[in-house]
Amino acid sequence: MDIKPTRRIRLTASFRSFMENEAAGGIILMAVAALALIIANSPLSEDYFGFLKTYVGGLSILHWINDALMAIFFLLVGLEIKREMISGQLSTWSRRALPGFAAVGGMMVPALIFLFFNEGATIRGWAIPSATDIAFSLGVLSLLGARVPLSLKVFLTALAIIDDLGAVIIIALFYSEGLNVPALAGMAAVFAILVAMNYLGMVRLWAYLVLGVILWILVFKSGIHATIAGVLLALTIPMKGKRGEADSPLVELEHAIQPWVGFIIVPIFGFANAGVSFSGVSLSNLADPVPIGVAAGLFIGKQLGVFAFAWLAIKLRLAERPPGATWVQIYGVAILCGIGFTMSLFIGLLAYDKSPLLQDETKLGVLLGSLLSAVFGAFVLAVAAARSKKPEPKK
Repeated sequence: MDIKPTRRIRLTASFRSFMENEAAGGIILMAVAALALIIANSPLSEDYFGFLKTYVGGLSILHWINDALMAIFFLLVGLEIKREMISGQLSTWSRRALPGFAAVGGMMVPALIFLFFNEGATIRGWAIPSATDIAFSLGVLSLLGARVPLSLKVFLTALAIIDDLGAVIIIALFYSEGLNVPALAGMAAVFAILVAMNYLGMVRLWAYLVLGVILWILVFKSGIHATIAGVLLALTIPMKGKRGEADSPLVELEHAIQPWVGFIIVPIFGFANAGVSFSGVSLSNLADPVPIGVAAGLFIGKQLGVFAFAWLAIKLRLAERPPGATWVQIYGVAILCGIGFTMSLFIGLLAYDKSPLLQDETKLGVLLGSLLSAVFGAFVLAVAAARSKKPEPKK
């Protein structure tokens, strides 16, 4: 037990609001995912899957959710990354170090474990277990309340934000196909205009959003996944308004879309993608390379990668242990990082876009790995909290 006095953790209002919204949204996401599983295996399953396959405006409902609504999710991710890197919890090396090292380990080790179980065509899904669902993991953490130090919640949030940045880069580099050169050129031109608007000090948010819609259309046609448009747009939104950061377009937009993303868009995505019919699935399918690779990557790879890299960074004095947190509590948070729900499902849909069977097996692996991570992570943190209340002799 750390007997040194703990430092006071100071959070910006935006960061605190973000954590609270993500935690509440994560609890809703759990309920929605469970509902989707129930409906997918009920007499309503035909209506459920039929509705998602219904075409509107040239795209199916499922595609509108995964390509358009999720672009808004990625817009929020980009805004959070930019704000935290410039003036928030990731603005200095000392703040980035621990979650940064932990995030790298949490992406590398799960991918290696997945590759250990897979070969040939299925290795395309190597990045599936590398993602952490920030809403789901914070939702589980919030259930423990004050028994978990604030510093650990900050650590998990910062780690997941860096993890999201890694996922965005992976999607852009490895899951883009059939590039359309004219559309790419148009995308680059619109992005350059957005950058110039930022450089010239334009703070009219509506102008950025109008060009953002055009950017999404061009990215959609370019062969790069359309959701990347959200991140590109976020990078150009100004951080300073007429009175500084408080009234900046970035903060205004983030506050405007955060509740919509957390309480509507992500739950809709979860409801549309978590539904797996078990009618043609047996327990033997869980031993197939994809589900076992995904589940093992999330549950085993995440906790090993996050904890080992965090431990190494602290022991080498490259980073500091979160104030007031024990090693057991850090390990518990490392287990929670194995909840990869939203981003893992999303990457799985991209990796196996031409194989419904592999998509279903991915969902099985994600659900199993995330469930194990949530249950065991919460258990370890609860036990650690109970132990921390007992007085220990001074060394």
